Amino acid sequence: MWLVTLLLLYSLQEVHSEDVGSTRLYFVNASLQKITYSSSVGVSLPCPAGGTPSAILRWYLATGDDIYDVPHIRHVQANGTLQLYPFSPSAYNSYIHDNDYFCTAENQAGKIRSPNIRIKAVFREPYTVRVADQRSLRGNVAVFKCLIPAAVQEYVSVVSWERDTVSIAPGNRFSLTSFGALYISDVQKEDALSTYRCITKHKYSGETRQSNGARLSVMDPNESSPTILDSFQAGEVHAGQSIELPCIAGGYPAPTVRWLKDGRPLPSDARWTRRLTGLTISDLRQEDSGSYACEVTNSFGSKEVSGQLHVIDPLRVTLSPKNLKTGISSTLFFTCTVEGSPEYTITWYRNTEPIISDQHISIQGQHNDTLQITAAQKFHSGAYQCFASRKGHTAQDFSIILLEDGTPRIVSSFSERVVNPGEPFSLMCAAKGAPPPSITWTLDDEPVVRDSTYKTSQYTLSDGLTVSHVNVSSPLIRDGGVYRCVARNSAGSAEYQARINVRGPPRIRPMRDITAVAGRNTYITCRVIGYPYYSIKWLKDGMQLPDNHRQMVFENGTLRLTDVQKGADEGTYLCSVLIQPQVSINQTVHVTVKVPPLIQPFDIPSTSVGKLMYIACVVSSGDMPIRITWHKDGQLIVPGYASGVGIETKEFMSSLQISKVTLKHNGNYTCIASNAAATVSWERQLIVTVPPRFVVQPNNQDCIYGKAGVLNCSVEGYPPPKVMWKHAKGVGNPQQYHPVPLTGRIQIMTNGSLLIRHVLEEDRGYYLCQASNGVGSDISKSMILTVKIPAMITSHPNTTMARKGQTKELNCTARGEQPIIIRWERGDTVIDAERNPRYSITINKKGDEVISTLKLNPAERGDSVFFSCHAINSYGEGRGLIQLTVQEPPDPPELEVREVKDRSMNLRWIQRFDGNSIITSYDIEYKNKSDSWDHMYTTRNISPTNNQANIVELHPACVYSIRMYSYNKIGRSSPSKELTISTEEAPPDGPPMDVILQPMTSQSIRVTWRAPKKELQNGVIRGYQIGYRENGPGSNGQYSIVEMKATGDSEVYTLDNLKKFAQYGVVVQAFNRAGTGPSSTEINATTLEDVPSEPPQNVRAISVTSDEAVITWSEPPRLTLHGVLKGYRVVFWSLFPDGEWGEMQNITTTREQVELRGLEKFTNYSVQVLAYTQAGDGVRSNVLYIQTREDLPGPPAGIKAVPSSPNSVVVSWLPPLKPNGVIRKYTIYCSSPGSGQPAPSEYEANPEMLFYRITHLSRGKQYHIWAAAVTTAGRGNISAKVTVEPAGKVPAKILSFGGTVTTPWMKEVRLPCASVGEPAPTIKWTKDSEDSAIPVTADSQKQILSNGTLVLRSVKAEDSGYYTCTATNTLGFDTIIVNLVVQVPPDQPRLTVSTTSTSSITLAWIPGDNGGSSIRGFVLQYSVDNTEEWRDVFISSTERSFRLDNLRCGTWYKVKLAAKNSVGSGRISEIIEAKTHGREPVFNKDQPLLTHINSTHAGLNLQGWTSGGCPITDLMLDFRPKGTWAWQSLKANSTSQLFLSELREATWYELKMKACNSAGCGNQTSQFATTDYDGSTIPPIKSARGEGDDVKKLFSIGSPVILVTIGVALLFIIRKKRKEKRLKRLRVNHLNYSVNLCVCSKNNRSIDTPVKGPPQGPRLHIDIPRVQLLIEDKEGINQSVNPQNFCTGVSLHHQALIQNSGPLIDMSDIRPGTNPVSRKSIKSAHSSRNRYSSQWTLSRPTQSHSTASARTLTSDWRTMGSHGITATESDSYSASLSQDTDKGRNSMVSTESASSTYEELARAYEHAKLEEHLQHAKFTITECFISDSSSDQMTTGTNDPADSMTSLSTPSEPGICRFTASPPKPQDYDRGKNVAVPIPHRANKSKFDMRNRRGECGGLLQVIHTCVAHPPAQTAASAGSSDESGPEWAQTLLGRGTPTTKTQLTLLFILTWDSF
Repeated sequence: MWLVTLLLLYSLQEVHSEDVGSTRLYFVNASLQKITYSSSVGVSLPCPAGGTPSAILRWYLATGDDIYDVPHIRHVQANGTLQLYPFSPSAYNSYIHDNDYFCTAENQAGKIRSPNIRIKAVFREPYTVRVADQRSLRGNVAVFKCLIPAAVQEYVSVVSWERDTVSIAPGNRFSLTSFGALYISDVQKEDALSTYRCITKHKYSGETRQSNGARLSVMDPNESSPTILDSFQAGEVHAGQSIELPCIAGGYPAPTVRWLKDGRPLPSDARWTRRLTGLTISDLRQEDSGSYACEVTNSFGSKEVSGQLHVIDPLRVTLSPKNLKTGISSTLFFTCTVEGSPEYTITWYRNTEPIISDQHISIQGQHNDTLQITAAQKFHSGAYQCFASRKGHTAQDFSIILLEDGTPRIVSSFSERVVNPGEPFSLMCAAKGAPPPSITWTLDDEPVVRDSTYKTSQYTLSDGLTVSHVNVSSPLIRDGGVYRCVARNSAGSAEYQARINVRGPPRIRPMRDITAVAGRNTYITCRVIGYPYYSIKWLKDGMQLPDNHRQMVFENGTLRLTDVQKGADEGTYLCSVLIQPQVSINQTVHVTVKVPPLIQPFDIPSTSVGKLMYIACVVSSGDMPIRITWHKDGQLIVPGYASGVGIETKEFMSSLQISKVTLKHNGNYTCIASNAAATVSWERQLIVTVPPRFVVQPNNQDCIYGKAGVLNCSVEGYPPPKVMWKHAKGVGNPQQYHPVPLTGRIQIMTNGSLLIRHVLEEDRGYYLCQASNGVGSDISKSMILTVKIPAMITSHPNTTMARKGQTKELNCTARGEQPIIIRWERGDTVIDAERNPRYSITINKKGDEVISTLKLNPAERGDSVFFSCHAINSYGEGRGLIQLTVQEPPDPPELEVREVKDRSMNLRWIQRFDGNSIITSYDIEYKNKSDSWDHMYTTRNISPTNNQANIVELHPACVYSIRMYSYNKIGRSSPSKELTISTEEAPPDGPPMDVILQPMTSQSIRVTWRAPKKELQNGVIRGYQIGYRENGPGSNGQYSIVEMKATGDSEVYTLDNLKKFAQYGVVVQAFNRAGTGPSSTEINATTLEDVPSEPPQNVRAISVTSDEAVITWSEPPRLTLHGVLKGYRVVFWSLFPDGEWGEMQNITTTREQVELRGLEKFTNYSVQVLAYTQAGDGVRSNVLYIQTREDLPGPPAGIKAVPSSPNSVVVSWLPPLKPNGVIRKYTIYCSSPGSGQPAPSEYEANPEMLFYRITHLSRGKQYHIWAAAVTTAGRGNISAKVTVEPAGKVPAKILSFGGTVTTPWMKEVRLPCASVGEPAPTIKWTKDSEDSAIPVTADSQKQILSNGTLVLRSVKAEDSGYYTCTATNTLGFDTIIVNLVVQVPPDQPRLTVSTTSTSSITLAWIPGDNGGSSIRGFVLQYSVDNTEEWRDVFISSTERSFRLDNLRCGTWYKVKLAAKNSVGSGRISEIIEAKTHGREPVFNKDQPLLTHINSTHAGLNLQGWTSGGCPITDLMLDFRPKGTWAWQSLKANSTSQLFLSELREATWYELKMKACNSAGCGNQTSQFATTDYDGSTIPPIKSARGEGDDVKKLFSIGSPVILVTIGVALLFIIRKKRKEKRLKRLRVNHLNYSVNLCVCSKNNRSIDTPVKGPPQGPRLHIDIPRVQLLIEDKEGINQSVNPQNFCTGVSLHHQALIQNSGPLIDMSDIRPGTNPVSRKSIKSAHSSRNRYSSQWTLSRPTQSHSTASARTLTSDWRTMGSHGITATESDSYSASLSQDTDKGRNSMVSTESASSTYEELARAYEHAKLEEHLQHAKFTITECFISDSSSDQMTTGTNDPADSMTSLSTPSEPGICRFTASPPKPQDYDRGKNVAVPIPHRANKSKFDMRNRRGECGGLLQVIHTCVAHPPAQTAASAGSSDESGPEWAQTLLGRGTPTTKTQLTLLFILTWDSF
């Protein structure tokens, strides 16, 4: 495949080259512009140019000089490769080894040259690289730079860095920059333990160097401004590359870096990357150029570094046209398009020679980017190159131009034809030429003009073919004739013609006279039009042509005259056209012949200087006048003294005369003659000869070896003499001369001198310069060349080794012209052996060589440097470099302990100095500290690539001594510093013993065991891990782990939350401080059975008969049985039409089907099925409803018949007690005993009618009447028979029936009392009381209809009772008694907590009163204590206990329960709280917090945390160096151990640990210090300089906080004391409250003003959660009391501000279902829990009084009119209580208190301070009503005040309780004078805006008020001056100055800020 690809590419190149023929030129690597190589390696450089076919490749210097071969130095191979050989420093020649070269490629297409290539040789220079020690703050960045000498910086680069002989891999905290620097981020103390070295490599010689080892000093952070550690400078980078701008700064706090470009923040670009090393810009573009600034800033200052970046776009040159083939005389344009950086220069070349503008060539454009060639000639062909250069970078492109004879030629044309008039025709002519020609058309020598008749077009194809068309759409006779197409370009022209005949009468167009040139050809055309004609003839002088060989007549009538002659061809010609037989038409034309000049040929003989010269030019023929001129070398000769030439011209001749010939007269002389016919010329050369002579004669000469030498020899003569040099070797008499071979190294200069560019030793000898030019005899002169050899080092070692302490000799051999001086240098210092006795130098001569020896005795470590020997003579200097390496045993390694474990340790070492020999291995020796080193253990031959090792198989808790050796080829080092370490404890090696499992419950197993054997404990057993897993099918087989603290030799633990009736495998592991030991053998046990958690499945019920049904089901899922299935229980009960439930029954069976028999007929039944195990009944299935089938109905429950007229009776009845189906109708039977009728009369009534009138009876006759009900099953049993007798006058009778009526509350009930009688009876209803019957009177709730029906609306519990309806007329009366039973929601159950576990709470309860309706179930609600997200659980009505499972461990839960009957849900029980077992984690004080500490790591013992019975879920750690602000956070798993890494060396740390489980979080704090690098501990931290500033800051911040906290605490304590006092009073006063209702009436009525209407007392509505309390004074106010002095005081907490105030009653130690005493011990642990507080808001209903604007009541306070406080009899208020959270449970209600209603009411009084202000009124509860949101019915509670107060609790639904307050006694009036009444806010008038203050302070607003009564006669002025009026702001609030004659009240507000 690849071969095919290459062939395709080759074919494409071939196709491309065809544009200019089969030859082409190309560049292989045109971008090669610089070659640097090592002098010791050399280089081979192929020519970057080439051509096809093979081109000639040549190398040149940039000066244009040819490259010559220098033996063993430089050579150009046959394939064009330039070879530069390795050379010694003494052979260096800048002309060869540091110069610009270029290569050319030449073939037939032209010649191209490469850009200049800089070739530079680099010597092996002595250099060393160095790294300086650095300093850095801990946490900052450290910068190490490899310092490379400037002389070699260009060639040497950093390849790697080492840290303690180990190569540094970039990553983590180490970064290697592109410019060779090493960055260490987040510097730590341990970084100071290492040494850092850089490794460099010479790019060309490949030599590597290692720097010295540098150290890093790490300092503790101290506040300082930024310091620039590394920065960037201005630079140039090529586009497309990447650049790294370093910017690193140090300082504390760590400075931030901000980059700017041209003064603005960096734009958003993915190519810009900010790294630790600085700013990296990839894929550079020109727009990235600009000024870059790096700003580093911290809180103590800032620094900036900036630099200019220039992005250079590489030059790209495109020359167009690329390859062009055109003709001579064309005009060519070349455009050189340069892309890239704008600053460049353009140079043009043709065939590698610079182009100079002349008459043909001009260079144009702003950048000389356009080359124009006008009238191109053949020599302009070749390769044209455009070079663009900028700062040493050059780009070029070339084009091959081929100029050829481009004279046009006709390649396609038209033929002669005949057309009819009007018949269109088209003529085509195609021509080719270079440049492409243009074509013109003529018709009979007249131009064809484009018009309506002629349509012409012309176009040129891609191959240069020009095509032209002439279209004639409607030709006429005149359009016929000879059509000629002429193709012309700058090279010439070509033409073609043919006749087109248009039919019509022929005629001849007029013809013009013709002028012909003698000797040339002439054509004469007979311009005939029309067709047909017979013939065309030409005649001259009456003779028909042709008459000689020079004449020819073509078929189309054209006459050609060849080689025209004046006498013979000049004259008149006649064209005769025969159009009909014997009929011709004629036309004449005159031809004039012009004769051109003819020069008679002549020659110019050679002559010599000083002679005379005469040259004649004679014109032998031609028309006169003739003009003759002379030219020399193409220039017109101007005769005169300056030229030394005279010219004499006559009519037909001219002569040129030179009186004295000189050399300047040499040249080509041309004679030019011209007349009207033509211009002709004749040219010949004049040669002036001069014999050769020496201008400069050769002389003996000295040349220096390797340098250039010129042997002078200059001659002159004409022709120029030819100089030839000859050479004879040797220094004696020359024996034989041989021609000197002329190569590139040796050349003859233009003046004849011999140039030797590189003198060699073999060039010495005799040289002969010989010159000749063929004039006279040859001349010659000889000379002697002596070659002087400069001093050079011919032999020396490059590198050599020496042993430390031994003698070392260094030899150096030199040769050259004597005398030679040899000097030794050590580095850059000259060695003076006389002053330094350790050195000695000896000199020996051997032939022409000098040997110098330097002796070192002894060799020292410092001698590992470069030594150099310098040989010097008069002609030059040579140098030899010797690198001496002194070897010795290595220094001992620096050993440190990185990590110590129980049976192993990790050692790390640093090898400082390797003795200049590669480390071969290490040995580690260790022993028990108490033993001698004779009993040591050894780890030998550790690999030298390692710098750390693990020592294993140690004994736990043992002390060891350790030392170390290193080895190289020289020997072993001395021992390292001895270290002492102690191993740690190890995990236990034995399992716990005697593990026993005992199932406790269905979800718990008790585990007991004993500790492992003592000898296997490996330390103190800290605790145990119990692993357990389920071994049943589907389990994952993984152990769940719990931990417990060890308590002794025997342990016990109970596993909770297990699956029911499941087998578990249990293992136990012991752990100590070191870890966990092996586990015990797994033991299995099964949890106890439990009740099934799922009901039977697929329960179905089928009704078989009217009293039988079949129930079927399938077994519950096996996994939900939780035991062995014992059987099933079917629970069923009936549902009656009135909503009541029948008795609940159950049947037990082991089958999955049961038949229910003896069911009520046509009755709905609810059915549930459950499975049970030995543990009890499981979950019931969903209720399944079934209805038995219909049957015959029972008899009507009652029947009445009463006379209604003399001949009719009315019968009424009751429906059957057991309808047994849907009653379809009733049948009434009537019979007369003595009538003799065998069958009674039957009457039918609709099932909705329960009475019927029977008419047509006989008066005074008795009738028996009975009834029966009918269903679809048939007629049922008949009722009892009644006897009736129609009568005229009927006593009052009641048709309705008495009995019991049951109804839900809040419904409307109708008690019918239909009656008959004559006269019509009157109806009266009474209700039985204890002693008497109370008449029922109509009101808003009760109504008696005209038909006697009693309507009771919204019945309540008190409406229950016996109602008697009496119908009376004058003849009698009748009564019925109706027992009305009102059903209400059930009473609250009494809920208690039975047992608790870690995941469950078992509850038990006793139901309350069912409210007259059977309880249908219970709703249990529970939530986590500190949330309000309640979850509901529905429980069967038969259950009296329930277990809440899957609860969170160690968590408080709130639980409440409500019963539900047919009316609705009853009141919710007391909210009780219970807590699952477990507590928050606690860290065991006996356990160590840290297992071990070294310089950078700390191990934490997480096993010290005890779970508290609940699994630990989160473990969080925060640590920081002491004295710093920022914490480092870490989240860990509950593993046994955790390591803190990358700590600072020798630093104190603060540590905070927090472990959390579902019960809460435990905290543990500690401090620890890392060790120093050598393992030593550091002293406790002391107050350092500057720390006082932090203390001052903390004190300044903390002091206000402490003061505020103390103030808040005092307020809280005072407030709590007041609460405790009030609570104590509340508990003492229990039920009866003396309420002092001090009603302040501010109207102007006098005492005697009568009150209209019945007296009413003030009412106060108080809303308790879901209960509304109505407080009112039913009996009114005693009229004898002065209402002006009766005040009501209410104090409320503002609703928006009480949210965080907390409760006013502290019951945090009392929890339902718990022991208050046991809770006190853990009260403080839950002080952060939410508490429940009561909130009360006083509001007033909207009233539509005319004075509303003056009596507007705010949401908080009572109204104040214009004359003071107004309280009317209709004023009512409500106080709403809601619940919110706070930081405790201080408002929870105890089950030990009297009742929740009492407590809520007491809390309401507490908030309103009623215990103080209403203490003079008698307060009792009369009744309570609880509403159901789903109905409008109400139920009446008890009338017993005591029962009401003690039994009622917070209901589940809104309701109303009514209380009665008796009026105060007169003697108590004075006590009420001090009771205050709140007044409304006056935001616009008050100087004190409470709402604004509330917004500012955000605290608790408490309003404490005082009601101050003034004497009635006191004026406003006196009130204002009274001492009792209160402070000024309070007087302002009251409207001081308002005139009043009544009691003036003052309200005092006190604001306190509560920070809770």
